[in-house]
Amino acid sequence: MFRRIALVAVLVSLAPSARALDGNPVAGEGIFQRICHNCHSAEIGVNKVGPSLWNIVGRQPAAVPDYAYSESMKKNNAPWTATALDAYIADPRGDVHGVKMYFKGLADAKERADVVAYLSTLR
Repeated sequence: MFRRIALVAVLVSLAPSARALDGNPVAGEGIFQRICHNCHSAEIGVNKVGPSLWNIVGRQPAAVPDYAYSESMKKNNAPWTATALDAYIADPRGDVHGVKMYFKGLADAKERADVVAYLSTLR
């Protein structure tokens, strides 16, 4: 019994973490279209001022081909989990010093959760 509980705990911890933020992907798509879409694409291989955000949740930073990342982002080794995206979206330049993203951040935690939930659907 203990092994089964431990296995479930491990599997839950490995599941995509976007659900942990309790965001609404439909609301997140609207926020993305209003705030993020000018600089980021949700399509595979379509880079704009910023890289494509297709399949971002779980991806390594600075991994989109044909995008010129800052040295700071290239040194960022932790995968983009929901928690990491939430922190970055809240304050991009404060979270990863020296990045090229000039967006000041999305202050509202619910809006960030919604955007992360939407990004987690891009697969």
